[in-house]
Amino acid sequence: MKREEVHGNLEGIRDTVIDKLSSLYDYQVDETDFLPRELMAFLSAMSGYLRREIAVYITRDGEIVDVSVGTDRDVELRDYRLRRNAQRLSFVRCVHTHPNGDGTLSDVDISALRSFRYDAMVAVGCLNGEPTVVQAAFLGANDQVILSDLVRWNRLPEQKWLDQIAESDRLVGWEQKELDQGPEKCVLMGIESRESLEELARLAETAGAVVVGSFLQKKDRADGALFLGRGRAEELARECQALEADMCIFDEELTGIQVRNLEDLLRVKVVDRTTLILDIFAQRASTAEGKLQVELAQLEYQSTRLIGEGLVLSRLAGGIGTRGPGESKLEMNRRRIRNRVTDLKRRLEEVERQRDIQRKNRERNEIPVAALVGYTNAGKSTLLNHMTGSDVYVHDQLFATLDSVARRVEEQDAPPFLLVDTVGFIRKLPHTLVSAFHATLEEALRADVLVIVNDGASPDMLRQHDTVEQVLAELGATSQPRVEVINKCDLLEGAHPFPGAVEVSALTGENLDGLKKAIRKALGQTQVTVAFSVPYSAYHMMAPIRAAGRILEETHTDTGTCLKISMTPQDRDRLISQIGTQYIARQDG
Repeated sequence: MKREEVHGNLEGIRDTVIDKLSSLYDYQVDETDFLPRELMAFLSAMSGYLRREIAVYITRDGEIVDVSVGTDRDVELRDYRLRRNAQRLSFVRCVHTHPNGDGTLSDVDISALRSFRYDAMVAVGCLNGEPTVVQAAFLGANDQVILSDLVRWNRLPEQKWLDQIAESDRLVGWEQKELDQGPEKCVLMGIESRESLEELARLAETAGAVVVGSFLQKKDRADGALFLGRGRAEELARECQALEADMCIFDEELTGIQVRNLEDLLRVKVVDRTTLILDIFAQRASTAEGKLQVELAQLEYQSTRLIGEGLVLSRLAGGIGTRGPGESKLEMNRRRIRNRVTDLKRRLEEVERQRDIQRKNRERNEIPVAALVGYTNAGKSTLLNHMTGSDVYVHDQLFATLDSVARRVEEQDAPPFLLVDTVGFIRKLPHTLVSAFHATLEEALRADVLVIVNDGASPDMLRQHDTVEQVLAELGATSQPRVEVINKCDLLEGAHPFPGAVEVSALTGENLDGLKKAIRKALGQTQVTVAFSVPYSAYHMMAPIRAAGRILEETHTDTGTCLKISMTPQDRDRLISQIGTQYIARQDG
């Protein structure tokens, strides 16, 4: 066998020893044996000689499919699945040595059993090159772990353990459907306001959770270690237990250490607002670009929180070797995340280049652009559908659509324009999402007119509008003309705080013609009409003039060509700096 087939920490190991380990690939375990004594003796001898852990992976057919070497305290166990169904057992049992003589399986070993769905996880204690005691663990129904007693290495209940694999195979995976039927029950915890907590409840429901309790503690700032004071955190633990909650969601961004400390105290999964929003985006992402953007945002957020992720580290790294200090494992996770982030950014840059090409095609055809921006669930996609006859997905939920969609609006006796739907904004929108979705949100930055859609049915409309303004300022989209829209006007109670805003109902179609007129009026403010007279002797100037805007009129005379072109003031000034003013006959606007 090739030496490369032995994986892991091979530094300082002689070639002859690697060859001996490679010979394990020729070893065949009888189907009636769980773990042959001669194999245990060989692994113990090699582990004692190297003073390192060794792991082997045995299929149900008795074939050894991988051999790995670790350090004296850990070995990076690998994910081998011979079954495609990720919820079923993998058809592989993992056997690894503990050279300190203790065959007790660690918590991390048990975590790997659950994560990688091994047929069995087995630890062989060995001391001075001799096997001592063995412990095995198996999965049962509902992912419960069946842990054997420590047994002498020469007295393994092999048939009993083989029968347990068959029983586990019968139970594991089939029970998962029953588990998945019920949504997670969550408790909400906030320190800002009741309104923010109510929005968090909508986010949780959008993610598929059931809110069984919500609590508000007014605080000027969060405490360091637990976010809450210890006394309040202990009360929250009792409340989570009484409500039989599976998860506690905090209405702020938590540090990795805070998550770890809270999970230790509350004994339930702890999720912060940012993680919840990222989870919703992950569910909603449907296009290749959207999935890349969400994964990038998740990895950038995770990269600063690896210290607090506990057992999640083993999943990120594809192995469980976190016994001992774990510093090298942490650095490996960070490096892998950095590499993946670099790859995602490169792929998104390619997507952005394609978007630039599409945008330049629009600009070449001189179709003005109006971008729908606003708080999530304000009705932007419904507006787009009614105004353009499209069938973009709409639903009464937060972040129903993530990808920008452009549709053409055409009517007789009126110039066409493009209407672009963008991802909705929300309070405390994670900065990682703003960064990852920059290419999508850039549609707002590049638009000729911003159509700010406000939710007339929301009592929090003014604060939502302030959030939209903050995000637009962060993007640098502050100079374009704006059209304020009050959507759901049929549900509006009292006067709104935006004088001159266009009141519409995207659902009923009320006053959509008025909105189109307002958009066209605003687009007209972004254009000037320039007349050119170009003699035939200077016909080489026609190319940059034609490219500067949309040709409204073109006539030919005996001396040259007369053109009337609609363009932005910026394009006009750019053209004048390029060719001068001698060919301009008249400017309007």
